[in-house]
Amino acid sequence: MLLRLPESVSEAQECMAEGAVPIGGATLVWAGWQQDGFPEQAMSLRNLPEANVIARGTLGSAVVLNRIDDRVPEVLAQAAATVGTGAVRRTATVGGNLVGSTLRCLLPAALVLDARATVLERDRVYETDLAEVLAKHHLLLSLHWREPLASSYRKLPGEAGGPPPLVVAAAVRTDDDGRNRLQVAVRDGYDVLSDSVACDDARRDAAIDALSDTAVGSLPPAAWDVVREHVARLLSR
Repeated sequence: MLLRLPESVSEAQECMAEGAVPIGGATLVWAGWQQDGFPEQAMSLRNLPEANVIARGTLGSAVVLNRIDDRVPEVLAQAAATVGTGAVRRTATVGGNLVGSTLRCLLPAALVLDARATVLERDRVYETDLAEVLAKHHLLLSLHWREPLASSYRKLPGEAGGPPPLVVAAAVRTDDDGRNRLQVAVRDGYDVLSDSVACDDARRDAAIDALSDTAVGSLPPAAWDVVREHVARLLSR
């Protein structure tokens, strides 16, 4: 297998046109290739500047999870810190976790930030939403978001070999009209639910009541109790 390491967007597009398979951090694809056979060409974005940025409001897809720090919002940094083991976090990438993984531990955090994605195709680079990225398995270059006022993340303990643990992410953001909104995303099993409600500093309990009337509020009682407690703690900050 030939591993290609493009250093520019045009080089990456050339690799794609010649059939190179994106590998992310290779933590998820390697075992499958050992069983099913290796492709002739693979491509890593680890040398592509656009895919390696960590800055206020931006995170590249080739950034390995253990490099994610307080340059990004708390919810995203906490999500990255809970993925796998230290060895996994030293090789797994943002793009691999979001697009290549069935668990997608970073997805709830990205959703509550209302993150947009820059994706790469053979003939263009463009911005889209996360729903399209996941549905079409685009090659992700980077995520972009507007900084939240506050955010937080919680992953419940899980059992080895058991179902994926419950994940709750929440953020308070200012919308285009200058009003605060509470955005919550929950991973329950392999399903991810997300919704937002108005959030008035003077009526925080009203935000939780409004959230109970959304898809997030339809969670099983035990899961909803975790969500409600998590949101209450965030709003109390």
